[in-house]
Amino acid sequence: MGMETLVAVCLGIGMSAACGFRVFLPLLVLNLVARFGEVGVAPGLDWLSGEPATIVLAIATTAEVLGFYIPVIDNLLGVLEAPAAIIAGTLVSASVLGDLHPALQWGAAIVAGGGTAGIVEGATVATRAASTGLTGGLANPVVSTLELLSALVLSLLALLVPVLAVITLIVALVLSIRYLRKIFRRRHDRPPAIPS
Repeated sequence: MGMETLVAVCLGIGMSAACGFRVFLPLLVLNLVARFGEVGVAPGLDWLSGEPATIVLAIATTAEVLGFYIPVIDNLLGVLEAPAAIIAGTLVSASVLGDLHPALQWGAAIVAGGGTAGIVEGATVATRAASTGLTGGLANPVVSTLELLSALVLSLLALLVPVLAVITLIVALVLSIRYLRKIFRRRHDRPPAIPS
């Protein structure tokens, strides 16, 4: 595997992970960067760099971001976004892996891109469930803001320093898993309430 391919794979994984936080924002970021010629998009997926895609992705991103600040809808969106995140992660990975043979391009996109987006989306759903359970949903706007910032920062980091984006992703996932385990242990270790 050449250095360019390794960078493209890291770019795809970083952008896919960002799709696990917010489905449409990383696609919009990729669209804008591709429109200005900073990143090439694979043949057959060049529609991702067009003006119609910019308009549709900007509307979808706005609706998605606002939806996560509406109680009840935020949890529903979190559940509905799981398959969408996997599809978006696959698509964004395939779009930056254009130098590979199509079978390798789509195989890597499905496994690495879709898989990464699915793992991150699963972590966000678990975090949101923990937030809802522990705070009755009061902390969900904070969680939504952190997810939005994570999607934006990870998208930009993946575009600027793809290898660092993957390292950041791994560290963040390890820390998130440890934190969630600690929360669930605390809830499990609590003595049962004595009925009065």
